[in-house]
Amino acid sequence: MAPSWIPDQKGVKVQIVDVFALQLATGYEKDPAGRLLLQSDPSVSAGRTWSLAKACQLVRNDATPSRWVVLHRHKKAWGLFWAGGGLDQCRDELSKLLGAEATSSAIVPATPEALLRLVLAMEDPEDVAVLQARTTKNKSRRKSIAAQTGFPWRAVAVTSLVWLVVLTGISSYAVLQLQQQSELMRQLLKDAK
Repeated sequence: MAPSWIPDQKGVKVQIVDVFALQLATGYEKDPAGRLLLQSDPSVSAGRTWSLAKACQLVRNDATPSRWVVLHRHKKAWGLFWAGGGLDQCRDELSKLLGAEATSSAIVPATPEALLRLVLAMEDPEDVAVLQARTTKNKSRRKSIAAQTGFPWRAVAVTSLVWLVVLTGISSYAVLQLQQQSELMRQLLKDAK
């Protein structure tokens, strides 16, 4: 975490991620000894959104602060963290700090399917840069057609593009096979004469 935050950055919306159990913080309580315990759930939708300042305070005061990472609530940040190697890097660094014995039993394997589900389950990214607070003065946002109707146009477009690529590949392969068969037939007919 950067020690030189500007005041606007403290209000950025983030989530707290348990890097070993692959869960998001949903709330907190105190144990009988008075220590803070963050509660977590594996669902992105159940994960609570915090301000950066509050999330950092909660992680610092938690009974096991080395399990938690504060992550900006933004699809690009999540994509880089989950698929770009950030998760593995955090796990390695925190395992070194805690010792391999303490963390090896706690680590949940991160399968590509589970990570893709987590990233796709997130809301659309905010229209602000990472670690830049939202300014609502003098901004009137118009909702897109997809937001007004609730229809997932982006998902339909991506799915259609994927199918188009697959079908193009299959048809190219079929044409190539037909050309080879045609050439083989010509060669056989030529040899038969």
